[in-house]
Amino acid sequence: MNIKRIGTVAAIAIAGAVVLSSCAANEDAGSTAPSSSSSSGTDYSKLSGTLTGSGSSAQQTAEATWAAGIQSVASGVTVNYSPDGSGAGRKNFISGAADFAGSDAALSDEELKSTFALCAADSKAIDIPVYISPIAIAYKVDGVKDLTLDAKTIAGIFSGKITKWNDSQIASLNKDAKLPDANITVVHRSDDSGTTQNFSEYVSANASDVWTEAPSQTFPYQVGDSAKGTSGVASAMASASNAITYIDDSGAGDLDKAKLMVGDKATEISAEGAAKVVSDSDVASGREDNDLAISIDRKDTADGAWPLVLVSYAIACQEYKDADKGKLVKGYLDYVVSKDAQDAAAKEAKSAALSTELAEKAAKAVASIK
Repeated sequence: MNIKRIGTVAAIAIAGAVVLSSCAANEDAGSTAPSSSSSSGTDYSKLSGTLTGSGSSAQQTAEATWAAGIQSVASGVTVNYSPDGSGAGRKNFISGAADFAGSDAALSDEELKSTFALCAADSKAIDIPVYISPIAIAYKVDGVKDLTLDAKTIAGIFSGKITKWNDSQIASLNKDAKLPDANITVVHRSDDSGTTQNFSEYVSANASDVWTEAPSQTFPYQVGDSAKGTSGVASAMASASNAITYIDDSGAGDLDKAKLMVGDKATEISAEGAAKVVSDSDVASGREDNDLAISIDRKDTADGAWPLVLVSYAIACQEYKDADKGKLVKGYLDYVVSKDAQDAAAKEAKSAALSTELAEKAAKAVASIK
């Protein structure tokens, strides 16, 4: 990752909150048990208490893995995580209803002006990258198992301008496919979604003449069907026909996934390609020193790159009013950014572990929490 600042397990489907008590430490959550103390010196065995997290449904599988993993070294810690969606998670954190938020979009400039209920006076929140994942363009089309799309075609489909599977724009990218003369069923998020934010940033950056709405966490077009959360979208796709959606790869399950035209190459989705784009991107400017919001290079055309990527954050107070709560959040996030936890999440959620450089920056940011 460039360090300069620039301008502004198998997939787990859980409908409610992820709640893991001490018995979960004996279950296989796909993690490798870390040592009782971290490389930063945190003694996990001395941590005790309950944390409430809320937010990204894309993070859900990773959070379940991390919550179980930390109990293998801190049996007195319980992490309750509710996959309410990124927008709801940020609102819950700002109001004090959650001790930390998971979000596929960093706090906005407007949100950073908020009074954070759990943060000490004159202290704000920081965004710490914890999860990198490719967003899949997943589809279920009769007779089609190999599909390639480019940004303009994706923008046309999801904005409602391309309505048939055998449309000439799709056909020109898939000359050997037997595309049906069938209506396209678009499935998109109904909630305030960081996945939608990342998806819309990608199509806006690469096909602004087609995707004419500004990037947003709310899906802007009146087209297709909507569903809440990653699991809701996956469920809607399961019962749909000739359908397409954008979804975090951890939730795509057995759905077919389109190749993406990156430059002049049809590229298969991969966590490595997502990580490549993040490494090629910079940290956003104008934020707190320990805030690591990433300005993603949506036009990255490096070989194997997957620019339709999300970076998901843990959002926490720089300093908590309750010092014990701050210590517990700090301890949990110290584990989350560790190599053991990142490798475990990568295995279970098909995400990319933080690079060595980004993990070091994230660990430093976590260490600053009070």
